[in-house]
Amino acid sequence: MMISLGFGLGALNYSVGSLGRAGPGLFPFMVSCLLFLIGVVTVVRSRFVQAVPLDFNLKNIALVMLGLCGFAVVSKFINMTVGIVFMVFVATLAGTSYSWKRNLKICAGLIAIAFAFQKLLGLNLPLF
Repeated sequence: MMISLGFGLGALNYSVGSLGRAGPGLFPFMVSCLLFLIGVVTVVRSRFVQAVPLDFNLKNIALVMLGLCGFAVVSKFINMTVGIVFMVFVATLAGTSYSWKRNLKICAGLIAIAFAFQKLLGLNLPLF
């Protein structure tokens, strides 16, 4: 919550504008507000739920990091579509169950979102 508060206050140094004419500080301010809200909900919920010990599985952390780093490398040297597929199939190895059908559905959804960002928002994404 403190990190989101820090970024939110930092975003106020830029012009926020309005929703109709957004300034450069609006998006980071909105994201930090949402993250702060998630933090508040998490803290309030933690007061009503019994504590569960947290365990770290280094293999799972390594798999997720490999998926993210592999996404960046594959996106740079091949294209982002293949990078998304690589990331999903590697990162889901960290889960408790593995389904290649579910992974294909996740890939299709993420690729559709990437195409929407490229076509509708005009972002320069190397999708193919």
